[in-house]
This record gives sequence, structure tokens and C-alpha cells, in this order.
Amino acid sequence: MGKSSLVNAVLGQKGLARTSGQPGKTRQFNFYRVGDRFFAVDLPGFGYARVSKADRARWQQLIGRYMAARESLRLVLHLVDARHDPTALDLEVMALVRESSAVYGILLTKGDKLSGNQRERNRRTAVAAAAGMGLEVPVILTSAHDGRGIDEVRRWILDMTV
Repeated sequence: MGKSSLVNAVLGQKGLARTSGQPGKTRQFNFYRVGDRFFAVDLPGFGYARVSKADRARWQQLIGRYMAARESLRLVLHLVDARHDPTALDLEVMALVRESSAVYGILLTKGDKLSGNQRERNRRTAVAAAAGMGLEVPVILTSAHDGRGIDEVRRWILDMTV
């Protein structure tokens, strides 16, 4: 269960964002209207996707422009696989978000796949990576599989969209 599974869990609508057992299936920007409150946007996840270098570069450029120029962007939830330290691509996203006026937070996905000690160690690693980029942000451990962190993410989103 990956990024789109977490989008579905947070928004409470199974099947809203298409899911797949293979990473990188989201190939475009998908906009979802959430009530009358806001739009959620599911962006391509290219960290572990099997895509060409040209596609990866194009996605990076599109996402960078979207985050830097979208005046209506109020909140960025950066999904990072909890099983791994933040990648070079994750650090690039953190650098991009510094240039945005949007509120930013990190959601560590697949938290159910780690032991308690690993979860805390990897959460601290993500906090340190963000701090190294000059960002003091919430880091929430989540799991679309067991629901871990979903209510916390929902509360945070509601607080940011009021």
C-alpha cells in the first residue's frame, strides 16, 4: 500500500485515488474536491517508480513549478516511505517547499512494516533531514494498512483548512 492508498485512507474514500501493487502508477496530477472545503491533489510519486530518466526529470520540473507558483497551495503533505531514510529526491522536495508559502509536513508511510524501535528511529531521521534543510515540520508516522496516524493527519488538515 503506497501513496494513493494513504490518500484514500486520509480522505476516507476507498477507490478515490487509483491504487496498484506497483509503485509509480500515478502518472499525472489528480485533483479531488473534498466537500466544499478544498482540493486534494495526488501528484506522481516517482521515488521508487520504474520510469525513464526523461519522465522523472519532467515530473520533477512539473512538481517544482506547481509547488513554487501555485498561489492557492496551502498545505503540502510529503509522503516518505518509513522503511528508508529520506532519499535525494525527498531532500529536493524539502528544498522546493522552502520556497513555497504553503504549510509543510512529512507523512511517513508504511509504518506498519516497522518495529516500534525502527519507527521511532526513522521518524527521528526524517525530523533531522528536514532540520538539515532548515525546516521545523511535523513528521507523522502513518499506515494505510492499519490506520496508524490517519486521524492525526485528518485533524491537522482540518486545522490548516479552516
